[in-house]
Amino acid sequence: MNNSSLDVFANVDSPADTANPVGEGLTKRPTWEQAEGSPLPLGVEWIEEEQAFNFAVHAEHAESVTLLLYSSADLVNPLLTFRLDFLHNKSGRIWHCRIPITKIAEARYYAYSVSGQTIPQLHSFDPQKVLLDPYAKCIFFPPGFDRDLAMREGPNAGRAPLGVLTGHRPTFEWAEDRSPHHESDAIVYELHVKGFTKNPNSGVDPSRAGTYAGLVEKIPYLKDLGITVVELMPIFQRDPQEADYWGYMPLNFFAPHAQYASTRRADEQHLEFRNMVKAFHEAGIGVALDVVYNHTCEGDHRGPIYSFKGLDSAGYYMLSSDPANPYANYSGTGNTLNFGQAHVRKMVIDSLRYWKRGMHIDGFRFDLASVFSRNADGSLNWGDAPIFSEIAGDPELGRVRLIAEPWDTAAYQLGSEFPGMTWLQWNGRFRDDIRRFVKGETGMVPEVMRRLYGSDDLFPDSRADAYHAFQSVNYITSHDGFTLYDLVSYDRKHNWQNGNNNQDGTDENYSWNCGQDGDEGVPSAVRVLRRKQVKNFCCLLLLSNGTPMLRAGDEFLNTQFGNNNPYNQDNEIGWLDWNRLRSNEDIFRFFKHMIAFRKNHPSLSRSRFWREDISWYGVGPTVDLSYDSHSLAFCLHGASQDDDDIYVMINAYWEELEFHVQEGTASEWWRIVNTALPSPNDFSDPGVPLEQTKCTVAPRSIVVLRRPKKSEAREGL
Repeated sequence: MNNSSLDVFANVDSPADTANPVGEGLTKRPTWEQAEGSPLPLGVEWIEEEQAFNFAVHAEHAESVTLLLYSSADLVNPLLTFRLDFLHNKSGRIWHCRIPITKIAEARYYAYSVSGQTIPQLHSFDPQKVLLDPYAKCIFFPPGFDRDLAMREGPNAGRAPLGVLTGHRPTFEWAEDRSPHHESDAIVYELHVKGFTKNPNSGVDPSRAGTYAGLVEKIPYLKDLGITVVELMPIFQRDPQEADYWGYMPLNFFAPHAQYASTRRADEQHLEFRNMVKAFHEAGIGVALDVVYNHTCEGDHRGPIYSFKGLDSAGYYMLSSDPANPYANYSGTGNTLNFGQAHVRKMVIDSLRYWKRGMHIDGFRFDLASVFSRNADGSLNWGDAPIFSEIAGDPELGRVRLIAEPWDTAAYQLGSEFPGMTWLQWNGRFRDDIRRFVKGETGMVPEVMRRLYGSDDLFPDSRADAYHAFQSVNYITSHDGFTLYDLVSYDRKHNWQNGNNNQDGTDENYSWNCGQDGDEGVPSAVRVLRRKQVKNFCCLLLLSNGTPMLRAGDEFLNTQFGNNNPYNQDNEIGWLDWNRLRSNEDIFRFFKHMIAFRKNHPSLSRSRFWREDISWYGVGPTVDLSYDSHSLAFCLHGASQDDDDIYVMINAYWEELEFHVQEGTASEWWRIVNTALPSPNDFSDPGVPLEQTKCTVAPRSIVVLRRPKKSEAREGL
């Protein structure tokens, strides 16, 4: 093929020419875009009316860019090689061309070769490397794919990931698909696509275990539990040869992870993913993605060259002033994308739009979102970091559920310090304070009151700020740390199998093993206490104002055997053990009923804070705020929400305490929850009548009462 694309459309009718009879006798010429290609949209676009593909890639500092097209029969030698001419195929910092399908012939895959001025310490431009388009929406890994070759000098043809030309194939039929909307009934459930069903005891058909289709088989289970939003751990395509089970090392931001599809056809993962989303929506369950935009799997200067490095290291990544470590590392993974660059921000917004429009995703949880606040030099922009206003100004993205992990390895911006004022945020303070209180630490009662109320110290609802209580995503556990069962079974992490000499994973777990570490030879009294502590955690989470999030498997005491960072454990450690559901049906029942209780009482989860509807008490009329206090009570009045009143007595002390109900008479109240009782008496609905206002609450236990609203009381329940 010629170096210039001017002759590509020599025989294609131009709309301008056909509309101009004066030019009938002249040679028909292609339009400028037909001849040169268009710089937008980035990536590959199929143009139906022209039966052509438009290719566009951002490579600011590149000196030459060559498009490589491969057939299925030969993944080493390109079927077509098209060298882009900057005088014809470059606009600003974007290289582009347009090629009709008649010229592409049997080509099925594409990639780039790029050359430029080499900066040795960056391990960047290398024209011998086959480079993946950052906007590729489907990625093919050749049978000979080799990560090691991408990390060394020299060619890797036939061993590198390739983009797939799929735009000219039929579109997905969404029919009447609608995005579910959940407010006070929002129950977020964090899960790993593979780990949720990969275990042979999951009950999922083996051909679909660990896949998008496998999740569909578990929708009845999630409906039964009461889940309304699933938050999928990262599903962006990643390097299948990197030990990245969790998925937090993305190769690309547009393609779904092909290895989560039950079929290995190069373009089938899109169909399976969309069918999964559609099935969730039909069940009334929203789908949020845990998205990783702060870094890529290319790592530091020792890492592989797959895409961004070879296209323009200095343009995509944040650089440091340390020659020995040239890539800034605010992600803890070797590199950090540079959000001081407009084209990096555009790439992220284009990715979000794609997942919203093309895949019907309902929300996004942003990993290490404080990276978005960083300027090109790595400093924090405490004012108006551009990407937040750009997302807010987008007519579609501005209305999507956006959730931040409001920190990175060097910044902690939880609450009002995070620039995205309308975003929801993972509330790490809720996690830590509730853990410390249930564990039995002193000085925690005032903090627990704040967390139950909705964390208005972090999300102030002053006239100037006007935050909402639901912006606090409350959680006890997440993928990052102990499971809930391990939280009450281990004092210290046991991460030896990760291969890092037990040095990875946090040491600040605020866990307590209830008397003996692990599961071997544990006395029955310790086992009973652990179950009670799990129910206490469940209660405090689901009785708090804010948006609750559960970790998959906590509802049946799933364990990782004390490993609090199994990022590389694609095995029984990282997979859910569904046998534990069968052996812990009582815990599942408790979670299920507590979720239903929360959803039936919108007074608990409000847009705003409880304010005058909450009355705080202790064992008596006054809450004990002293340093050695381990107890409190509160009454949440529901009249303003057309709801019942709820009275909660919380005893985190290791001895029983006598509480006195401070409102109404005993005959007005019904006991719903007592975590000290075995199942099914630990949760009773509609409840057990209260015999007297004096209540003895067992050690480390919670009791919940309900007073029916006046109309219901008059009707005699």
